[in-house]
Amino acid sequence: MENERIDYTSTSTDQIKFSNYRPARYGSRLWLHILLFVLTCITTFFMGLSDGLLGAFAYSGGIMTILLTHELGHYLMARKYGVPVTLPYFIPMPLPPFGTMGAVIKMGGRMPDRRALFDVGVAGPFAGFVMILPAIVIGLKLSTIQQTAVLGESALSLGDSLLFKFLSRIVVGPLPPGQDIVLHPLAFAGWVGLLVTALNLLPIGQLDGGHIMYALFWKKSKFISILFYAFLLVICLFFYFGWFLLVVILALIRKHPPTMNDTVPLGRRRTIAGIFAILLFILAFTPVPFGFGDGLIPMILKGFHL
Repeated sequence: MENERIDYTSTSTDQIKFSNYRPARYGSRLWLHILLFVLTCITTFFMGLSDGLLGAFAYSGGIMTILLTHELGHYLMARKYGVPVTLPYFIPMPLPPFGTMGAVIKMGGRMPDRRALFDVGVAGPFAGFVMILPAIVIGLKLSTIQQTAVLGESALSLGDSLLFKFLSRIVVGPLPPGQDIVLHPLAFAGWVGLLVTALNLLPIGQLDGGHIMYALFWKKSKFISILFYAFLLVICLFFYFGWFLLVVILALIRKHPPTMNDTVPLGRRRTIAGIFAILLFILAFTPVPFGFGDGLIPMILKGFHL
C-alpha cells in the first residue's frame, strides 16, 4: 500500500481517509481485463450452442451479466471506501457445463473497519441476485416440460436449491410424476448464477460469506467458519465428491485477516442485511448440484466392493 497515506482521526469509517490513492496501480492492465472478458463471452457462447444461436446468446448474455453485476458490486463498494481494487478478471473455461470459472477482483491492503468489510462483501452477492431472479423467472417461463423417459440418460440432471425449487413451483407449477423441466438457456444461466452466489456466501475464510461473518460476529466468526467448513467436508466425504477441490482451496484461505479497526459496530441495518445474506445462502445452496456422482467414502467402498 505504498501509494496510500492513512489518516486515523476517528474510529468512524467516514473519517478514515485514504489520501494519494492512485487506482492506476491496480487498473493499468485494462487490456487483460478486456481480453479475459471477451474470451469468457466466447467460451460461454460455445457452451450454449447446443440450444442454437439464440440459446447461446441467452446463456452467455445471462451468465456474463450476472457475473459482471456481482463483481461490479464489490468493485464500486471498494472504491467508495477508497480500497485499492482491480476491475474484474473473468476466467474462461472452454469445458462444459458452464464455460467459465467465474470472475474475481483483487483488492490491496486491509479493510478500514468491519462496516467497510461488510459492505464490500455483501455488495457482490446482493447485486448479482438482482440479475439472477429475473433470469430464473423469465427463463422458466421459456422452458419446456418433457417426459423423463424421452430425455434419456444423456440429459444433464441438475439439483435444486430451495429457492430454485420454490420459483419453479410458482412459475411452472407442480409437475406430475414422470415429467421434468427442460431449462431454457437463460434459466440455466440463472441456476448457475444462484449456485455461484451460494458458494460465494459460504461463511468460510475470505469468501464473501467469510467477510460477512467476520463483520457480523468478529471473534466468534472463526468458530462459525469451522462449523461450515466441517459441513462442506461432510458433504464431500459422504454425498458429493465434486466439492473436493473447493474443500482444499478453502483449507488454504480459512483464516480471515483483521480490519484496521475491528471495534467499529455494524449497526442495526447492516445486521439485518447480514441475516438476509445468511438466509440467501441457505435458500440458494445446492449440496448436490448434479444428479450424478457420490461422496468420497462411498466411492472408496464401492472400489473395494464393500
